[in-house]
Amino acid sequence: MKKVLAIIGGGPAAMLLAATVDASKYEIRVYEKNKSLGRKFLVAGDGGFNLTHASDLENMKKQYLPIGFLDNALSAFTNVEVRNWLLTLGIETFEGSSHRVFPVKGIKPIQVLDAILDFLKNKGVLFFTQHVWKGWDKEGRLLFEGKEAVKADVVVFALGGASWKVTGSDGKWLDLFAQKNINVIPFMASNCAFQVDWQSDFIEKNEGKPLKNIVLSIGNKQAKGELVITQFGLEGNVVYALSNQIQQKIKEQGFADVLLDLKPSNTFESIFLKLQNGKAKNRTELLKKELNLNATQIHLLKSSLNKEVFLSDKQLAFSIKNLKLTLTKPADLDEAISTTGGIDLKEVNSNFELNKLANHFCVGEMLDWDAPTGGYLLQACMSMGVFVGKYLNGEG
Repeated sequence: MKKVLAIIGGGPAAMLLAATVDASKYEIRVYEKNKSLGRKFLVAGDGGFNLTHASDLENMKKQYLPIGFLDNALSAFTNVEVRNWLLTLGIETFEGSSHRVFPVKGIKPIQVLDAILDFLKNKGVLFFTQHVWKGWDKEGRLLFEGKEAVKADVVVFALGGASWKVTGSDGKWLDLFAQKNINVIPFMASNCAFQVDWQSDFIEKNEGKPLKNIVLSIGNKQAKGELVITQFGLEGNVVYALSNQIQQKIKEQGFADVLLDLKPSNTFESIFLKLQNGKAKNRTELLKKELNLNATQIHLLKSSLNKEVFLSDKQLAFSIKNLKLTLTKPADLDEAISTTGGIDLKEVNSNFELNKLANHFCVGEMLDWDAPTGGYLLQACMSMGVFVGKYLNGEG
């Protein structure tokens, strides 16, 4: 007789778990609070559907915090295997210039989702939509709002984090686990914008302008790429990559100082010499002609430095390489690409099973881990789903 497997949640981790579990051993049921599965999957595709990252596996493992937590899962379903599996569903992918992996041109996110759902339906997976999980009854059965209690032999939670509430990821389930004496950690925004108290004249002229080919650093961690100046502060892949370190510093002292290198390809010495020897009639022209700084970069320097520093060749050269910006708070949870927090990692064993609840597992963003954008988040969720699926099959 088959065991009943209840998967609570309908995101990538849940779908890949359902795709992996042996249907001859389990009656696979997916319970989703929305009218359909994969809503966050679709929202993630709005800015270009980044499925995974093409870096080698060992380098990929280093992108996740805490280091080592996801190693076994990533080995169980690698980025290469993601692409190969999608190809069996008719979804061809390509590697972009930044090593991010996308569906080939013409394939939309909804087509990828439909291909996965068709695979699950053909496998016999049962979908129960508009089922809002509300905890357990006294007999340990699963409770759903306005529905009959469900008895399951194995339960896998894939409830998501707390960003993009429109997709159903609201994090309201935290209290249900806390009531079971399972330690939970409040959600924090990750891969998000951070507030900067810009001078009014600067932001009026430069809102929405990019800062390209720059390096941002905090402590001994740095990231290279692009930032966008917003009314709120800074957003873009560079600040997203440092969000964990920035959040920790804000948590410790109420703010985080970061250093911006506007000319990472130039040394301090070469910048200093160009400032000293430049023939332009004024400072602004000198920065444009000798250092190829654009208007936004020059406005940023002027608004951040006092007149004495701006007119000193040595101090200005230093500031171009080490411009201090103070970040005061992250964007709201719902505006973040992802979140940290959720179930404390100490509450699950190496197979993602809850230590205090036998045959109950947690996968995906509901666990307290972090990763940068660029396909890493989705890869980890899919890998965890496959890993637990293989474990339930008795593999490995």
